[in-house]
Amino acid sequence: MKKLISLSALLLMICLSVGAQTKTVAVLGDSYSTFEGAIPEGNAIWYFKQNNPNLTDVNSVEQTWWTLLARQKGWKLGMNNSYSGSTICNTGYNKDDYSDRSFTKRMDNLGENPDVILIFGATNDSWAHSPIGEFKYENITKEDLWSFRPAMTYMLGWMKEHYAKSTIYFLLNDGLSADVTESSKTICEHYGVKCIELQGIAKKAGHPSVKGMQQIAEQVGQVIE
Repeated sequence: MKKLISLSALLLMICLSVGAQTKTVAVLGDSYSTFEGAIPEGNAIWYFKQNNPNLTDVNSVEQTWWTLLARQKGWKLGMNNSYSGSTICNTGYNKDDYSDRSFTKRMDNLGENPDVILIFGATNDSWAHSPIGEFKYENITKEDLWSFRPAMTYMLGWMKEHYAKSTIYFLLNDGLSADVTESSKTICEHYGVKCIELQGIAKKAGHPSVKGMQQIAEQVGQVIE
């Protein structure tokens, strides 16, 4: 009888262990999600270990929203492919060509099979006044990717297909243009991607401060069960 109980207990422990495997999280973002040494080499950075106090009080990767969130959820950090100043579409500031850094360019480099993908974008599309474009859910051309709406649509559609086993969330900054904000929510709804609309984030030089990073982690964590 004791052997039977011990065997049952062992099987239960194995089942619980398998069910509680650590999830891996990947990030696709812009400056808000960068930190020196935490993103692919060559990607532009906003947050450095030796911080400029006039720009930010964040000086440790431990203070970043994604590190705080991963610790809160017990997740393992995978690829963080973030690039400061990047837009989702190919049109950047001053109408410059950002096709080398856009979200649609980097979306295929998030590691193998992340359990959770957090996309934090659209801020620079709003700030740079990138062309908004039309809602388009099929037959998207390369030319379409120079405008926000079709680029956002292409990105989410592609990622839903190629990261089919991943749970994808879109983080939407506060204070963006009405067009970008409403378009983001509409496109996320179309693809069944949860859009987490952030509110009242503390910032310095337009970027999350230490407090702002904590607020992002808290607000995202409250949505993700």
